[in-house]
This record gives sequence, structure tokens and C-alpha cells, in this order.
Amino acid sequence: MSNEIEIELEDDLDLQEPKKYKVFLLNDDYSTMDFVIDVLVKVFRKSLDESSNIMLNIHNNGREVCGVYTHEIAATKVGQVKTMAREKGFPLKAVMEEE
Repeated sequence: MSNEIEIELEDDLDLQEPKKYKVFLLNDDYSTMDFVIDVLVKVFRKSLDESSNIMLNIHNNGREVCGVYTHEIAATKVGQVKTMAREKGFPLKAVMEEE
């Protein structure tokens, strides 16, 4: 007596990559450069050198991409930036845009 069960699977499973979102930090006139670098290191896991370069691009261009993530992770990063900025009294803002 055999206990084997056959299961038919559809040949064409339509698996798609999840949408990706860019997370940007926006320039403001109040957040210190050191604070922005701290956010980049702690939230976005950037090195000090990379954080300095991104911070300067934010300062000079008004905004800069800090990373590309799935929706849930991008939304979490935006929330972490908001929390850190509020705790330190800075208006630093992060936004996410679909890639």
C-alpha cells in the first residue's frame, strides 16, 4: 500500500519581485551635519565616509537617496528618521518614492 500523493502545480507561476522604494533625506536649514551623518550611520548603515558624501549631496542638492528597499523596510526607515529627529529636536525629514 502506497501513501504517495501527487499534487499538480501550475506550470506558470507568476512570481514578481516586490516593488522597490528609494528613501531620500531632505535638506533643511536646522539639522546639523553631524546629526545627518549620525542618522545615515545608524538608520541606513552607511560608513562614515559614505555618510559624509551623502550629507554633502543633501546639503548641496536639497535631497539624496540613502537606500532602496521594499515598501515595508523603506517605511520603517522613514519612521526611524522621524523618531530620531523628533528626539533631538531637528526637522530632518525622510521620504520614500517608488523606484
